[in-house]
Amino acid sequence: MARLVLFDLDGTLVDRQSAFADAVNELCRRHAFMPAVEQWLFNELADRANAVDFARLRDTFHHAEPAQQMWQDYVDLMAASVTCRPDVLEGLARLRAAAWTIGVITNGSSDIQHAKLTATGLANLVDGTAVSGDLGIRKPDLRLFELAASRCRVNLADGGWMIGDNPAGDIGGAQQAGLRTIWLRGRPWPNGLPAAHHVVDDVTDAITLLLTEME
Repeated sequence: MARLVLFDLDGTLVDRQSAFADAVNELCRRHAFMPAVEQWLFNELADRANAVDFARLRDTFHHAEPAQQMWQDYVDLMAASVTCRPDVLEGLARLRAAAWTIGVITNGSSDIQHAKLTATGLANLVDGTAVSGDLGIRKPDLRLFELAASRCRVNLADGGWMIGDNPAGDIGGAQQAGLRTIWLRGRPWPNGLPAAHHVVDDVTDAITLLLTEME
């Protein structure tokens, strides 16, 4: 089996929820949004965010400010708010030192996901990234896994690992792609979905498992 490991981004390598709350709060402060707009943002962007969401905000609340400007402000604030823990960055560096090829495969808008990767320093520690917005598809679509492997300059057919917190998108998608899987427990496990190969509580546990597994 190839020493390829693909990581999910949000909820696996970084804490999106904390960054999201900080970014929305600061966005509302800067733009003097009323409470109704703040609540709308928390509801509508809770799972994902795209530029079109700010066009909807503009239309719903009759704001004069261009939607693209509000979106760019949100992207910049998310990049400024998101962090990757030092022990996670250190774990990725250990994988690279052990000759692992590392990729990130994530659902989300291209500009915001790439901004997070750059701001956290993750972009310097991975060999390739595949963002759903790059192709207009989302995990568990096999094509996104193929793109991730291709951008890492490896063949998906040679196998590898996928680490993520989303049962269907990360684990189910990886199983269809022929990858071994490590699930970060937390979300409910869907009925009928085959079990992951390993279950851990934290991404650092998954990294340690890989380093041990392939010694």
